[in-house]
Amino acid sequence: MPKIEYVSKKFKDEKLELIAKVNDIVDEYERQGYSLTLRQVYYQLVARDVIPNNERSYKNLGVLISDARLAGVIDWDSIVDRTRFLRQRAHWDDPEDILRSAAHSFSVDKWEDANSYCEVWVEKDALIDVVEQVCVTYDVNCLSCRGYVSQSTMWESARRLIDVDKDITIFHLEDHDPSGKDMSRDIEDRLKLFGANISFERIALNFDQIEYYRPPPNPTKLTDSRSTGYVDEFGYECWELDALEPRVITDLISNKIKPVMDEDLFELHQKREDLEKERLKRFASTYSDFAESEEFAN
Repeated sequence: MPKIEYVSKKFKDEKLELIAKVNDIVDEYERQGYSLTLRQVYYQLVARDVIPNNERSYKNLGVLISDARLAGVIDWDSIVDRTRFLRQRAHWDDPEDILRSAAHSFSVDKWEDANSYCEVWVEKDALIDVVEQVCVTYDVNCLSCRGYVSQSTMWESARRLIDVDKDITIFHLEDHDPSGKDMSRDIEDRLKLFGANISFERIALNFDQIEYYRPPPNPTKLTDSRSTGYVDEFGYECWELDALEPRVITDLISNKIKPVMDEDLFELHQKREDLEKERLKRFASTYSDFAESEEFAN
């Protein structure tokens, strides 16, 4: 994990103390298998009463982390930006490498013979890695909605779901704010409008979870056209999904997927997948001998 100094910079003692707390949080979650975004680090600091919960505090933290990275005191790999990434082709030094990669990637549909099917939709790109981690475990598709979903994506999703001849459930995760509450309604309404026969469940962030987990609140944006009804029901505070710990989010998803899956069928398909992977690995190991054989050479 690289700490590289590009700019020499001295920090005041209180800034060094905050940097140390950032590194502690990052290391704590890395040991659990999670990479955090800047927003998630911010909410962890707020939840631990290290910094106040306001926009100025968030911006100041962003500046400090940027400076600390340049100064070589925060790891460049420790905080991720999941909204921007390079799309690139894979390259291979040796044909055997791609065979081994294929063996590793081989997967069968573990819901193929099941009567049920589910997907997990999350509003934020910043959380897709957290959601994907648990979805991969259960072989469930996940979608990053990025705010109100475009008409094209909604129509394409509905057409895809129409072809699934099973009991379909869409699990949705979203901020608890005026637009976030409405986005759940909008997804369900438009999927059904386009002909998808689904059950829809908003599994986070819900008010009972807010009361239980106590994530740091934000002021409700009164400029949001949907704020009046929201304020009447919930008051002048709203909450972001990012404020929940990654483990809480994955547990919420896992606890919803398990009741709709056929565990016996899943295990049966998993055994088949493991067997085929092992066969592919053995096949890959024979490539060198095949490539060097007289038959291949000619």
